[in-house]
Amino acid sequence: MLTITVPEMESFDPVTETFFKTKEQKLVLEHSLLSIAKWEAKWEKPFFSRTDRKTMEESRDYIRCMTITQNVDPMVYYALTNENYNDILNYMERPMTATWFSKDNRPPGRDVITAELIYYYMVALQIPFSCEKWHFNRLMTLIRVCNEKNKPPKKMNKATIMSRNQALNAARRQKLHSMG
Repeated sequence: MLTITVPEMESFDPVTETFFKTKEQKLVLEHSLLSIAKWEAKWEKPFFSRTDRKTMEESRDYIRCMTITQNVDPMVYYALTNENYNDILNYMERPMTATWFSKDNRPPGRDVITAELIYYYMVALQIPFSCEKWHFNRLMTLIRVCNEKNKPPKKMNKATIMSRNQALNAARRQKLHSMG
């Protein structure tokens, strides 16, 4: 969870040709699967698009989807400072976990990642939906851990099997004081 303070601001809205003023506001934000699902429901496109860059309005709206604070004046999102945006981006990029993985030799997946695909992973891996409110990177780490733990053990090649069997046989011969 991230808490930011959006400063008081006075500005002009060229669409309505009026001035507006926002009060200083503390926002509590959570970068979660639930936030991503809300955003995708509104914009009807994948949040994690490799080709589509988000517009300023789409980015601002994602921050609105992340907001846990109740009864926020919608104009507050127009008062976000560069520092607020940097804090939000840094927060979204944090791993939020101490888990790490060794390098993978697999090519990256070809699937377009959407909220529904992540919900599918949660169902398939029996991860409770209450985790949708976790920081998104922590949830993705849990999904990856579950995938790693559910993989069948790797098959050994013949040389490894023979080497292991020779070592086991030698240990048994020594323990039993046997020659064969």
